[in-house]
Amino acid sequence: MLETPNYLPESAIKVLFILGAGRKEKCMFRRLTGALALAAFLMATFLGGAFAKQQVIIESWRTDDLKLWKDVIIPAFNKHYPDIEVIFAPTNPAEYNAVLDSKLQAGTAGDLITCRPFGKSLELYNKGHLAPLNDLPGMENFTDFAKVAWSTDDGSVTYCVPMASVIHGFLYNKDLFDKYGFQPPKTWEEFIDLLGQMKKKAPALAPLVMGTKDQWEAATMGWHNIAPNYYGGEAGRRAFLAGKEGFHTDGFLKGFEALAQWAPYLPRGFKAVSYSDAQQLFTQGRGFIYPAGSWDIGVFHQMNPKLNMGAFKAPPPTGATKSYISDHQDIAMGLNPASKNADAAKKFLEWLTTKEFAELYGNALPGFFPLHNFNITISDPVANEFLSWRQTSEGTFRMTYYKLSDQKPDAETDLWVASVNILNGNQTPEEAAKWIECRLSSWYQPHKHFHEELNCK
Repeated sequence: MLETPNYLPESAIKVLFILGAGRKEKCMFRRLTGALALAAFLMATFLGGAFAKQQVIIESWRTDDLKLWKDVIIPAFNKHYPDIEVIFAPTNPAEYNAVLDSKLQAGTAGDLITCRPFGKSLELYNKGHLAPLNDLPGMENFTDFAKVAWSTDDGSVTYCVPMASVIHGFLYNKDLFDKYGFQPPKTWEEFIDLLGQMKKKAPALAPLVMGTKDQWEAATMGWHNIAPNYYGGEAGRRAFLAGKEGFHTDGFLKGFEALAQWAPYLPRGFKAVSYSDAQQLFTQGRGFIYPAGSWDIGVFHQMNPKLNMGAFKAPPPTGATKSYISDHQDIAMGLNPASKNADAAKKFLEWLTTKEFAELYGNALPGFFPLHNFNITISDPVANEFLSWRQTSEGTFRMTYYKLSDQKPDAETDLWVASVNILNGNQTPEEAAKWIECRLSSWYQPHKHFHEELNCK
């Protein structure tokens, strides 16, 4: 029989001798003490395993938000779930898709995956890399419109929790407007007239601060910003998808024609002005109006905290009975089916559906607007102005992101080129519209008839 280890300190043994304990008593005491120590060790091991923190790793492209997640979002979640350790591990935005694909294939991806809208996330779901979330508590807090960017084409499965959208519009320098007595326009005609007044009264300043060097701005802050007022928002987008409209017809062509009117009011040398150049020009007070995405609000606050900004939405043409805004679904989060901590990850996703998270995220990142159904309070006045447009205008999203860019040539990239060619004077709106429609109709089946009607080659 093995002897029970002696866990009793030598000082305690001496006390026993002083008290006159015999050999039998000492042995019994040693065995009792050893048994108690062993029991304590086993209990600690069991409880430690039972209550050890579960680790949840988030894959994301939002490198700019690392400090926000570490200092604000994760601590707020841990107030409810202190036993779950959440690690935000972002990748460079340009490399995110490729890096994520590699991790998923190797089985090393995190538990939660930050989802880009539409095609890429649908691809991940179809490959089995995103779990269905229809039954996740809290998904009822989102409309079908909020979920469309992360749902199957038939809408039967949603695989990411919507987090936020970005809204398109125009930022303007309030101090310059006050100096020259200008007011934000309410119609497209007022807008073009205002640009003319700016060019005449302040020739050293740019009426519209945007360049075409990087291309994407001409489409994103240009055509996508203003065209919904001409093609009729969601109704027009659906008609386009069905092949009833094309880039060369009705409101879609008018969107290109409206964009062409910007050219005389862009900065000098605008063909060489990049996105970051335009940001610098606007924050330095060298232009009146900045065609914007709401994501720029926080950037401008950081670049120039003293910049006095206002905002107005894309003005509709005179006589329009409705106005439309691009309220584009931007970011969501889904569950990696291979997660070893799926229960903990689901708790985090469920927390993302709450009003607490919506208000926290909307205020921590001004210009990123929660897609939840709740009425929330945004403290930033400029962001609040953007958000208020949801009450007065119908929302749609960047129409080329859904189905129209699933193959090459993709409509979104072609829209960059067409918009730049119009502003640079390389194509008329009609020429650009025909060019992009011919390329889309070369593969997109509902538009095949346009390929023949336009004599595309």
